[in-house]
Amino acid sequence: QVQLVESGGGSVQAGGSLRLSCAASGYKGSSYCMGWFRQAPGKEREGVAAIYFGGSRTYYADSVKGRFTISQDNDKNTVYLQMNSLKPEETAIYYCAAAATYCSGAYWTPVWVARLGYWGQGTKVTVSS
Repeated sequence: QVQLVESGGGSVQAGGSLRLSCAASGYKGSSYCMGWFRQAPGKEREGVAAIYFGGSRTYYADSVKGRFTISQDNDKNTVYLQMNSLKPEETAIYYCAAAATYCSGAYWTPVWVARLGYWGQGTKVTVSS
C-alpha cells in the first residue's frame, strides 16, 4: 500500500521560509512524478511543483517560480519543497502526491492524480501578514 507522509508545515510571517518533506513508501512503479498541490479555503486544489522521481525534470506553477524549489533524496524516497518569500495568499493545506504521469502543467492536476496516483494527508501552512 502506498503511503505519502508529509511534514514541515507551520506558521510563518510573510517573506519567511518553510521546507516541506514528503516520504513515500510502498510505491512499486519504476517511474513517476511526485510533488505538491495546495488548497486554500474556498478554492480549488492546484498544482504547485513536481519532480520526476529518479530523474531531473521539474514543474513549477508560474506563481511560485523563483521562490520555491523542489528536490529529492532517492535513497530516502523523499521529496522536499523549499518555500521562500512566502505570501499570505499562500496560506493553504499542502498535499503531497505521487502519480504515474508526466511532470508537466497539463498532467500535474488533481484529476490525473486521482486517476493514476496517491495523495498524502496534507500539512497546513499559514502565512501571516
